[in-house]
Amino acid sequence: MRLFRPKSRGRLAFRFLLLAVIVTGGVAATTAVAGLLQVQTIINFLKVHPPISTPALVIPKPGAPQTFLLIGSDHRAGTPYTDARTDTMLLVRLNADSSTINVMSLPRDLQVNIPGNGNQKLNAAYSAGGPGLLIKTVQQNVFPGFKPNHIIDVNFRGFADLVNAIGCVYSDVDHRYYNQSALGVDDYASINIQPGYEKLCGGNNQTNGALSFVRFRHTDSDITREARQQDFLRWAKSQYPIGKLITHADTLAKIFGQHAQTDKELQSLHGATEILDLLENMESHGATIKQIPFPAAFTPCPDPCTVVPTSTAALRSKWAEFMRATPTSSPKRTGAGKSRHVAKLSIAGLIPDPTDGRAQAAALKYAKLPIYYPRLIAGNSSYCSAITGNCNDLDEPSTAYVHSYPRAYSIIGPSGTRYHAYRITLTVNNELDQYYGVQGTTWNLPPILTSPAGTRTVDGRKLFLYKDGSKLTQVAWHHNGDAYWVSNNITENIHNNQMLQIAASLTRYNG
Repeated sequence: MRLFRPKSRGRLAFRFLLLAVIVTGGVAATTAVAGLLQVQTIINFLKVHPPISTPALVIPKPGAPQTFLLIGSDHRAGTPYTDARTDTMLLVRLNADSSTINVMSLPRDLQVNIPGNGNQKLNAAYSAGGPGLLIKTVQQNVFPGFKPNHIIDVNFRGFADLVNAIGCVYSDVDHRYYNQSALGVDDYASINIQPGYEKLCGGNNQTNGALSFVRFRHTDSDITREARQQDFLRWAKSQYPIGKLITHADTLAKIFGQHAQTDKELQSLHGATEILDLLENMESHGATIKQIPFPAAFTPCPDPCTVVPTSTAALRSKWAEFMRATPTSSPKRTGAGKSRHVAKLSIAGLIPDPTDGRAQAAALKYAKLPIYYPRLIAGNSSYCSAITGNCNDLDEPSTAYVHSYPRAYSIIGPSGTRYHAYRITLTVNNELDQYYGVQGTTWNLPPILTSPAGTRTVDGRKLFLYKDGSKLTQVAWHHNGDAYWVSNNITENIHNNQMLQIAASLTRYNG
């Protein structure tokens, strides 16, 4: 099954907006402590474009939780919405009493009945009537309780500037991303990014482009791409806390202002201060990004390849989860530094595959660090292999994957230090782009491992846990100055106990 892939570059707007809001807003929250002058400077940057006017917005009470509708589009201020397109519609919930920033994507291909325009994909509501019609469509078709407090419409052209301004983002790339439009196979955007932990910078650079990575939809569904984009935001936020960004506040705010339109309240001193105080309060509690998946099912591809909700009950459940605050006093937060000992975990859903694991390790003999492979893997998965080509995109030449599965390479650290590294990639479902992996590096504490949610000792090995809400995203282990971790697939389908047991089964190759 080949998933539908959009040909228009204009439809490839993406989540620059949330990155900008969190990074810029977080910096502003801290600088606001120094006085209102800094806040007014940021407001002036936001006033570069006229405010978005829609009666659908509800002004919140002071100190109350706030809901944002964030739109990624190619719309330019002052031009008709009929000339613009969006494929990113993101809901964000901020609550001072929460330890998480709740985030949920609305699929652009969601089949809805747009008032006055009939059955179409959700993103068509924006072109037909701008943000106001989009909000009305969501309320009538998806979430009746949706009452946004603020709206931000960001043009994706500022993404590269923002990522480069914060010094690029170290990203946990789940598999080989490759497409060369110059080969004449298709006319989709070119990309050339290898699997593994590495630094991605802002531009549409084919070797390390964050823009290429987050906009990729060559074989993705809406849900897969959105999960990958939210991962990128989580990596950016954890890598660049407020203290590190404070010196770049004006630069970031200026970039954001140049490429964003906001509602009138956000352009006022009162409204901006409310948001900044809210963000500052959440940051003081170490707020993390919590991804809440949209309950979706796909119609047959490639055409119409639309998305439909799994059920009305599922929509109600996910909306309640989105609106619900994760208490700052949650045991998961207070117990984050404590180590729990587990003698043995259930290994249901796992299978032993030491033969293929050793074959992967043998192919990494020049990696210049000890190689560990898992004795246990997810029962419905297999190792990606350049020899068998089981994880290749068949539209592209097999030579593009020769050194990808598995991969031995170097990571360049912030100070220019070169760290040896390797990546072993496994696939759960190629058609849904569900890959997980084993990463090893001589970089003992890369940014992705700086803030564990807790530890567990499994089979005598101390494991460091990293979470997105209640789900494990990485499980790491440190040994003799080296770091190793297992990364969940981007839709986080591997269960927590399975992640722990796979990491605990890491075995050194001595061949």
